[in-house]
Amino acid sequence: MTRRAADGGTPLAPTRRVHVALADRSYDVLVGAGLLGDAASLDSLRAAGSAVVITNEVVGPLFLERTLRALKPRFASVFVHTIPDGEVHKTWTTLNGIFDALLARHFDRNTTLFALGGGVVGDITGFAAACYMRGIDYVQLPTTLLAQVDSSVGGKTAINHPAGKNMVGAFHQPRLVVADVDALASLPERELVAGLAEVVKYGAVLDDEFLGWIEANLSNLLDKDHGSLIHAVTRSCEIKAAVVAADERESGQRALLNFGHTFAHAIEAGVGYGAWLHGEAVGCGMVLAARLSARLGLIADDRAGRIEAVVRRAGLPVQPPHVDASVLVALMRVDKKAVNGEQRFVLLEGAHGAVVAAAPEDLVARVIDDARAP
Repeated sequence: MTRRAADGGTPLAPTRRVHVALADRSYDVLVGAGLLGDAASLDSLRAAGSAVVITNEVVGPLFLERTLRALKPRFASVFVHTIPDGEVHKTWTTLNGIFDALLARHFDRNTTLFALGGGVVGDITGFAAACYMRGIDYVQLPTTLLAQVDSSVGGKTAINHPAGKNMVGAFHQPRLVVADVDALASLPERELVAGLAEVVKYGAVLDDEFLGWIEANLSNLLDKDHGSLIHAVTRSCEIKAAVVAADERESGQRALLNFGHTFAHAIEAGVGYGAWLHGEAVGCGMVLAARLSARLGLIADDRAGRIEAVVRRAGLPVQPPHVDASVLVALMRVDKKAVNGEQRFVLLEGAHGAVVAAAPEDLVARVIDDARAP
């Protein structure tokens, strides 16, 4: 049957389906338009007694009504819990508030959590699902570009600690991811641009052809062209799905998906969570990682320049904030890729490759300081 827009008008593009192959933890990522209000998007879910939608005070008014319309025919009861908006609230306090709400209403293991929002909502909902009664099902309903292409897929859940971003969490795979590009229409430009950082990341480290497509279609993505967004989200999820299937718990290849993130997490903590969006920090972090790769002789200057050019064209920052380099270097020591206290970075290597390797702290600090030069 041809799916049509909610107003019955223009036929919608066919839904794309990306499979994340993890044996009994396998699931699909659905990418398309008009999916949030479509009950058929949930057909793969097992029968469950209760649904709990976790959203925030910004996303709820925009997408909650259509989400509930899809959920209510399928669940005996549907409950909504709203959390504060922003990275600064990805904390134990917010997580405990979710547990309090679930326990107060006697929700049992036959309950599915639905994360309706961006990366913060997805991360904290996933972590709540991993912990509540030692693990219950959850579904990702990402409403930002960054969440659709990255954080909703792969089962990494967490909250922040003052000493580092995402330092307390668990691997817990969702049962389904529904990425509705219609949700991106209301996304502020800053949030859209932040999401493009993760799209660029996939091309930069794992698919040079995709990077070329991004360079050619960047203006369409910034204009929120439906077809371009669907392709960008689908291809990003395909790349991530393949990596996660091969390395679910980040012991090898999956670490490459952290390109730019060692710098980025330090930037976010250094300026205070929420001052820079995660994608903004990743954009800058990729530029710094590319420069570090060149300084180490792993790549030619033109490959580093290509990364900086696409990051700049996307509207992402290419210069680090005015936080002392020694502070940022110290924050990197608690990065999850560190081994025996030694910093490790995802670095570009050769014409198209990438590698996880150590780098001297003094060189890292010089790269940060040099990037501030006009």
